[in-house]
Amino acid sequence: MTDDDDGVITVDIFGQRYPIRSQLDASYVAELAGYVDEKMQSAADRPSAGDSVRVAVLAALNIADEYFRCRDGRATAASDVQKRAIELEALVDRAIESVPAPD
Repeated sequence: MTDDDDGVITVDIFGQRYPIRSQLDASYVAELAGYVDEKMQSAADRPSAGDSVRVAVLAALNIADEYFRCRDGRATAASDVQKRAIELEALVDRAIESVPAPD
């Protein structure tokens, strides 16, 4: 990875150099590029991978699958937390109601 003063970061992905113009931190862009490269290398290891466009599509599908699973998992977790909070609120309300009033 190389970084210049114009906000252009050059990264290597699957044996190709790409200039990326970004306001993001250069190390973060490098991390993203490394992740994409790793996914492409993994997709290329499959016997049916073929040319680099096919490898890129397979890598993109793998990344999209990870993203969707993460996104859907968080939505479910948030829903579970909200449900549990409502249950706890009802439990606290019942406990308060069962406490005898002071004399």
